[in-house]
Amino acid sequence: MKRRGLLIGALLALAACATSAQDAPPAGFISERISVVTRGAGRDVILIPGLSSSRDIWNATADALDDSYRVHLVQLNGFAGAPVGANGDGEVAAPAADEIARYIGENRLDDPAVIGHSMGGTIGMMLAARHPDSVGKLMVVDMFPFMGAMFGGPGATAESVTPIADQIRGAMRMAQQGVVSDQTRATIATMVRTEAARPEIMEHARQSNVSTIANAFHELIVTDLRPELANIRAPLTVLYVIPPQAPVTPEQYDGYMRASYASVPTARIVKIEDSYHFIMIDQFDRFMGEVNAFLGS
Repeated sequence: MKRRGLLIGALLALAACATSAQDAPPAGFISERISVVTRGAGRDVILIPGLSSSRDIWNATADALDDSYRVHLVQLNGFAGAPVGANGDGEVAAPAADEIARYIGENRLDDPAVIGHSMGGTIGMMLAARHPDSVGKLMVVDMFPFMGAMFGGPGATAESVTPIADQIRGAMRMAQQGVVSDQTRATIATMVRTEAARPEIMEHARQSNVSTIANAFHELIVTDLRPELANIRAPLTVLYVIPPQAPVTPEQYDGYMRASYASVPTARIVKIEDSYHFIMIDQFDRFMGEVNAFLGS
């Protein structure tokens, strides 16, 4: 249960991109699942947040890109104070992927690059696998295609981990709205090394809707995208870290990460040293080096 608790609190810490006076929502796009603001001009880059995330986590990334790219900052409803909308019940990630595909189509984006952090990486994989004509290239930042294996072991299936996911969702729904537990605070400290960034991430978690978080986390546990990865036609880059409290050896963790993406033999899989889960904060220069190489490839 300790490992499960760490993972639950970990994903409660996730966050995304920044807004400013210059940001503008795309005209005409209305969704009960997501909202999007844009900044800059040039080739299109879509940034997708993770569980309980705000756009604000991508501030520095967007600042570094918007002189040369048009950056589209996705916000998932129900997270970080955003209106719950249709994300109050049922799945969150899969409908969000469909809505991002609709956004791309309605705005006639030409082969956009997609970057997703954690749960945002799951959404990016769904988008690229299920709407392969919508994505020009995909970067997944620190996420497995099947998180359920972290709960059920290497032989886990979506079916075998469903009872675990049900139990965790039930427990998460008991959390008090607007309160960040001591466990979550402690876990956030293992997710971002940069102490100055932790209060903002905790605030994003505090403002997120409890039911939306619980449903989304359940969905992440029981969703196995490994069989769908072969449908991805876009170039794929995966950045990852070894968690500071990983229950396996670094070698085992490396091996499982690479095995998880084995059906995409052309995928570029890169381990980032000296960072926790929030790579874009803890190792910003290295992260941007990888992003620039990804966008320029």
